Amino acid sequence: MPGPDALSLSSGRQALKVMLVEDSHIISDLISENLARIPKLALLGIAETESEALTMLHAQPCDVLILDIQLRQGNGINLLRVLSGDPAYAQTVKIVLSNHVSGTYRRICEQYGVQFFFDKTSEFPQLQRLLSRFSESGIG
Repeated sequence: MPGPDALSLSSGRQALKVMLVEDSHIISDLISENLARIPKLALLGIAETESEALTMLHAQPCDVLILDIQLRQGNGINLLRVLSGDPAYAQTVKIVLSNHVSGTYRRICEQYGVQFFFDKTSEFPQLQRLLSRFSESGIG
């Protein structure tokens, strides 16, 4: 059952539940502040490591997972590999937001179910617009 933060007060329907996997406090704070401006979106939590992300995902599933490739412990690609083998996460929208944006990384992430891939340094506004559309359309 979702926590109270995952409920939309205006419409009564559940908010879009988002989890962030990012080891930089500066980046995660910036993302959190910007996501807080999107109506009907609830940031469930921020994991800094691969293992912390897995623990959080098992405890509280999300609609959208935003993750970086390079983490303090483990990495986003290993996390995607684990999730791709678990049918419980088949409907989770997976988004990579990273500085590692080569074609090779994009192909590997696509192989593990990533639907959207954004460059952390230049494409954050596109991520915000995408999440706004998701929250408005009620994909969660």
